[in-house]
Amino acid sequence: MSDINLQDWVGKTEAVMDHIYPTPVKALALTLNDSNLEVREGAHLPEIWHWLYFLPMVARSEIGSDGHPKRGGFLPPIALERRMWASGRLTFHQDLLIGDQITKTSEILKVSEKEGKAGKMVFVTVKHSIFSERGVAVEEEQNIVYLPMPKAYTPAPPNPAPEDLEWKDAYLIDPVLLFRFSALTFNAHRIHYDIQYATQIEKYPGLVVHGPLQALLLLESARKRNPDKKPVYYEFKAVRPLFDFDQLYIGGQVRTDRGHDLYAINADGNITMQAAVSWR
Repeated sequence: MSDINLQDWVGKTEAVMDHIYPTPVKALALTLNDSNLEVREGAHLPEIWHWLYFLPMVARSEIGSDGHPKRGGFLPPIALERRMWASGRLTFHQDLLIGDQITKTSEILKVSEKEGKAGKMVFVTVKHSIFSERGVAVEEEQNIVYLPMPKAYTPAPPNPAPEDLEWKDAYLIDPVLLFRFSALTFNAHRIHYDIQYATQIEKYPGLVVHGPLQALLLLESARKRNPDKKPVYYEFKAVRPLFDFDQLYIGGQVRTDRGHDLYAINADGNITMQAAVSWR
C-alpha cells in the first residue's frame, strides 16, 4: 500500500444503469421459500432487494484468486488479501417498482487505515444513491474492510444475544442457499461456495454465510411481523462469521421509538450480525 496514495480515491464517482426485471425477484423469493410475494410489473420491490441489480460484472480474465474482480477500477487497489462488506446504512425515500428503469450513482466518501489485532486494516466507505424515474428512492452507505490473510482461524470473543427477544426463529442454512444467493448477486467470492479455498486459504472452518444475506433475512423477518409498516432507515453490522454447518436464528425486539433491534444468532447463542430498523 506504500506505493499508492489511498486518499486519491476519495471523491471518485461512477454511475450505472439497470432495469428491475421480475425474474431475479422471483428467483430470490423462491430461494427464501417465499411463494406469496407478488412478482409483476408495477409491484413493489422489497427494501434492499435492489442488491439483485447493478451487479459487478467482469470477464473471467479480470477475476482475482479470491473470486472477486481484480483490485483497482472504482475501488482502490488495496493489497491486503481479504475483503468483506462490514456494515451498511440505508435510507428509503420511496418505493422501487418491478419494471423501473434505475440508476445508481456511487461516490467513495472515505478511505482510512487502522491497526487491529489482525494487523493493518483499511476501511472504504462508499455512498450509493438509487434513482427511479420518480427521483431518489434509496440512499445507502457501505463500509468495506480489507484485512491481511490469517495464519489460522481465531474466533471472535463471545457476544451473547439478549435473552428478552420478542421473537427468535430458526432458519435453515446450507451450501445450496449460499450458492443460489451468490449466483443471484453475481458474487463469486470463493469463501461462500469453495470449501477448499475457504478452509485452506482463508482459514475459515467452513463456508461463510454472506453478510448481505443475513442483513436481508433480518429485515425480511421484521417486515413480515410488521406488515402495515414500511422501513425508512436500516443499518446492519457484521459481528462474527456464520458458517454453513451452523444453526442460524433470527431474532428481534422492539425499541422505545417503536423501531426494532434485530439479531442473527448462531447455535452458541452469539450474535453474528446486529441490525436496526426504523419505520415510517
